[in-house]
Amino acid sequence: MENAPEKPGLQAAAVLPAGGCGERLGGSTPKQFCTVLGRPLISLTLEAFERVKWIHNIVVVAAPENVDLMKTIVHKYNHKRITIVEGGLTRHRSIFNGLKVFSEDYPFDSSIQKPDVVIIHDAVRPFVEEDILFKVASAARQHGAAGAIRPLISTVIASSVDGTLEHSLDRSKYRASEMPQAFLFDVIYQAYLKCTNDDLDFGTECLHLALKYSNTKAKLLEGPPDLWKVTYKRDLYAAESIIKEHISQHLCIVTNTKEEAIQVGFLLHENLKTHVKVKAVSSSMCKTVHHLQNIFHGQCNNFICINVNESDFEQTCQLVYLLQNAHGAASYPSVIISVHITDPELCSSGIQKLAPIRKLGKEAQKSNVFLYGLLLNFSKDTSQLQETICEGVSIIIALIKDRNPALVGQILVA
Repeated sequence: MENAPEKPGLQAAAVLPAGGCGERLGGSTPKQFCTVLGRPLISLTLEAFERVKWIHNIVVVAAPENVDLMKTIVHKYNHKRITIVEGGLTRHRSIFNGLKVFSEDYPFDSSIQKPDVVIIHDAVRPFVEEDILFKVASAARQHGAAGAIRPLISTVIASSVDGTLEHSLDRSKYRASEMPQAFLFDVIYQAYLKCTNDDLDFGTECLHLALKYSNTKAKLLEGPPDLWKVTYKRDLYAAESIIKEHISQHLCIVTNTKEEAIQVGFLLHENLKTHVKVKAVSSSMCKTVHHLQNIFHGQCNNFICINVNESDFEQTCQLVYLLQNAHGAASYPSVIISVHITDPELCSSGIQKLAPIRKLGKEAQKSNVFLYGLLLNFSKDTSQLQETICEGVSIIIALIKDRNPALVGQILVA
């Protein structure tokens, strides 16, 4: 996603509580550190906030035993504008610790200035966009507090002590409180200063604290459906599915100037464009990392490299090398499908000539580049060639959508 310009006049910071133990998720790894497509969930959330240039500081509140792990993640994925602090025993105590970073008596970093608006967001809600962040921050600047809400999916009922229905709520009158929430800094900080131990130990709703202790009624804004929180193991699979769908929408076809490559590239482009957004470029345009980053403004994670014969790996090797060097800032695995053209009568020998792709694929995978081989039977008969192209397109779409690491280095035939 391309970075948006800075919003004028809005000085904001974010506090991300990340001290949960993930009991409902199961397993020993806290959910914020569980991996999605090989990357910790919290890293994806941090990346979403880093894209927002008017958020000047991002405070991550981690459990004391996970501070070193959090520092490792920040370093490994080159996150910027991050301050890590130790959390408390409860969610509210952790958020309070995060807010203290911006207070005048915070002893560790005098360079962090108090923001006009502070955004509070869960570390396990990675699908947050700048639009909703700006809406809640702007509303907080006007009203003192603001939060995203969503319609209730299920009816809420109250049960009596004997386990029978006591009453139900009118679902149309109630909403689910979501994140992000935003506050004028003084509103929420003063509210926390006035909190009782009972509030800090058992409360869950920041908007309620602003109302209770700062007499500030929050503006409620309808949020998008992607604000859901990763809570259960199935949510990790859903998150991975959403990301795969998102990063499979752009595809770049890299070809040379040879006649067969141009013909195959054109046919693939025409058949793929009904499935994904396709851009065809000459191999001469992919000479540097800078050129790659300019393709789709850095949004492309999928490449088809067309080679005229089975033993031609020069273009594929060059593309692998460039992506390996560019992957310091890459969020997700890139896919390269090395397409090789062969005579239908020589298909068996063509597969043997493609054997080096297995070794190349294993090396590329170390840099989060998934390389697959695709052998296309090139026929002079137009109808047969079109049939081959259609089969190839089905394989290509399946590879970029599934991103299966077990198939890296494998050779498929169309």
